[in-house]
Amino acid sequence: MSTLDNHFMRGALAMARRGLGRTRPNPSVGAVVVRPGEPPELVARGSTKPGGRPHAERVTLEKAGDQAKGCTLYVTLEPCAHHGKTPPCTEAIIDAGISRVVCSVHDPDPRVAGAGIAKLRAAGLVVDEGVLEEEGARISLGHALRVKKNRPLVQLKLAVGSDGLIPKGEGKPVWVTGEEARAHGHLLRARCDAILTGRGTIEADDPALTCRLPGLVERSPVRVVLDSQLKINQGANIFAGLHEVPLWIFCSAEADRKATATLEETGADIFHVEQTVEGVLNPATVLTELARRGITRLLIEGGPSVAGSFWTADLIDEIYLYQGTKPAGPSGLRALSDAGLEAITSSPLFTLEETRVFGPDNLTIYRRLDV
Repeated sequence: MSTLDNHFMRGALAMARRGLGRTRPNPSVGAVVVRPGEPPELVARGSTKPGGRPHAERVTLEKAGDQAKGCTLYVTLEPCAHHGKTPPCTEAIIDAGISRVVCSVHDPDPRVAGAGIAKLRAAGLVVDEGVLEEEGARISLGHALRVKKNRPLVQLKLAVGSDGLIPKGEGKPVWVTGEEARAHGHLLRARCDAILTGRGTIEADDPALTCRLPGLVERSPVRVVLDSQLKINQGANIFAGLHEVPLWIFCSAEADRKATATLEETGADIFHVEQTVEGVLNPATVLTELARRGITRLLIEGGPSVAGSFWTADLIDEIYLYQGTKPAGPSGLRALSDAGLEAITSSPLFTLEETRVFGPDNLTIYRRLDV
């Protein structure tokens, strides 16, 4: 592919990133319409709308209008070819008079899975595939995992002190990182469909689990709490604003039905799931239920017990490790319950992807190699 193709696909990928956390159950897709020439002209750009419709292709083609004829469409994910709640995007592309389509990655959805590209080529359009494929796959990974493995992308956020331990809360948060690092953590929330924690963290830190970045407050994800016996305090901050930000509580199948009814009266949704032989809620079952309800990107901000259960179940795809300059102290907790950070750094399943600096704090990002 040409340098120009890479350039315009980066623009489409940037548009796709804007929609992360807003388009469930559909993937966030970016698209750009370009008129060939010397130099080429950017005609329109767009991304999937909140709630997943309209799709990015239709949004962008509507902006382009009659100018789309004879142009190239850059799109981060293969256009759909099936009739759902809206007609297929391939029809809109053909009807708009687009002459060439450049696609980053195939859509693994069996209703598409190459059919979109085949339909475009059958209509006489030139189709080029695999442009910035790795970046495109990364952005749509949550969608791919939901389709292929019946679970969302799982990101684990950890904040530790200089001693590698997590500070122990006593009814309110105890910070080991500064404002810049915490702001980036809120950006992670805005880019996810749901954020998960355990009842222990609710008791220790009493978090609201919302996104409080200016301009992104409305992008707070669904809040998910694991509470096997439904003993959560209804006066906790997480019960505030349930009409704006949903609260889903997962409990064991044997949890008290009266407690279930009482919590449902607050506006929370309660889900009964199986437990493991160790007596904790089965992480795999939780993820399957979340995927069934359209969640494609999940951020875990639980304490060591929750983090450790998902780590032990081998269900973590990305790790965002924030480390401050002050120690958590003698009451600090190991990051993964029974295991510390060495389990991550020595794991052959993960690679160190990136490091960043936020003021005095460091962020290290680890990504799973086999997804």
